[in-house]
Amino acid sequence: MQDLSHYVNGARVAGTSGRFADVFNPATGEVQARVPLASRAEVDDAIAKAAAAQPAWGATNPQRRARVMMRVVELLNRDMDKLAEALSREHGKTLPDAKGDIQRGLEVIEFCIGAPHLLKGEYTDGAGPGIDMYSMRQPLGVVAGITPFNFPAMIPLWKMGPALACGNAFILKPSERDPSVPLMLAEIFLEAGLPEGVLQVVNGDKEAVDAILENETVQAVGFVGSTPIAAYIYAKGCEHGKRVQCFGGAKNHMIVMPDADMDKAADALVGAGYGAAGERCMAISVAVPVGEETADRLVEKLVPRIEALKVGPYTAGDDVDYGPVVTAAAKANIEKLVQSGVDAGAELAVDGRDFKLQGYEDGFFVGPHLFDRVTPDMEIYRKEIFGPVLSTVRAGSYEEALKLAMDHEYGNGTAIFTRDGDAARDFASRVNVGMVGINVPIPVPLAYHTFGGWKKSGFGDLNQHGPDSFKFYTRTKTVTARWPSGIKEGGEFNFKAMD
Repeated sequence: MQDLSHYVNGARVAGTSGRFADVFNPATGEVQARVPLASRAEVDDAIAKAAAAQPAWGATNPQRRARVMMRVVELLNRDMDKLAEALSREHGKTLPDAKGDIQRGLEVIEFCIGAPHLLKGEYTDGAGPGIDMYSMRQPLGVVAGITPFNFPAMIPLWKMGPALACGNAFILKPSERDPSVPLMLAEIFLEAGLPEGVLQVVNGDKEAVDAILENETVQAVGFVGSTPIAAYIYAKGCEHGKRVQCFGGAKNHMIVMPDADMDKAADALVGAGYGAAGERCMAISVAVPVGEETADRLVEKLVPRIEALKVGPYTAGDDVDYGPVVTAAAKANIEKLVQSGVDAGAELAVDGRDFKLQGYEDGFFVGPHLFDRVTPDMEIYRKEIFGPVLSTVRAGSYEEALKLAMDHEYGNGTAIFTRDGDAARDFASRVNVGMVGINVPIPVPLAYHTFGGWKKSGFGDLNQHGPDSFKFYTRTKTVTARWPSGIKEGGEFNFKAMD
């Protein structure tokens, strides 16, 4: 069994706290590694080393920092297969899903190559008599990211790329459930030319998180995870005077109008609801067909598609639609919520409770489930399940369907499938959700736009990637300059006036 490490000052270093967490192979249920859980002293030491390295990196001109990003893109492409295999081995997602995870992170690094343009300030010539005004965007110093298990490449890259391109030093505290890829990413950045100490990876649990939040050197913190932890980190970070952005849970609705192409809608729901075993904050977990006839047609299309899904280990290659969930605890929680739906009277149209995979009986596999006739009072509707479970809530009208999405406490993503442009425009305009798809099931914006949810899905006023990320990781300084004139009448220059 392998003992993993932290990454400090350009090298992997063993933990000294004496505390470890097990890293599982989700397909077999076996412990495959141990990851050290950092003490407060270890976190503080990594932050101090980052603070020592940051001034020189911050003084490096943006074009040279952008060249490091160019090289990172090249190395991520070079190591795509190796990274994907390591990611799948610890997370459980299929290799195509793992490569997608890396690719969406890589695209944000591509966006960061534009740092010289994105960091340009504003300039006003002649703001007053002999007065010019201009602004500068400057790095914050040392910043941190606390990232989740479900995207161990994408979300660390979303955080570290813009932070580093802006000239900050970055402390990454990844999930202890699948820590290998973040360590590999740190080595890629070093190979790309990032100076030692500018990027540190510190593995840990709540002790490490609190150490980051309470350390005065850390100027900003970004987080992605569950809403209760997002709320905790946001409140504690703000209490300690930090700039904080936190993204929490989701319950994403997809409204299916009577005029929608039912085959396309059903295909979209299967991909968006069951891909990556449903362990995505942008997964569609609620289908809302409008009208009984629409609902009957949709469920009729969904059932055979869901029953045909192939569940297995990532090593099975392209024959697998999704793999295991990340831990035994995650599996148990999903099964508990499924049973609550049955107990509440929802109709289990596809029952995956008895799913077993021969040869992988100890793995964390969960069969696909489809609930019909779910109502908003049920626990399976209110809570984020984070598993391969799709709930169908039948709406009597468009307004009722819209109200379901608007009244839910989460506001991460939503979608509508329709051929009616007026309905689509009305939905996009009125729904109080941060990301909207129109005939697109998972509306994750591309890297040059911004990603973020509303309501209890997001805390803070600036989102991830896109221009918002460069605003989040910099502060603006505005300069007002006046130079006394040394020019006499007739054009002669008076040098004494400049003394």
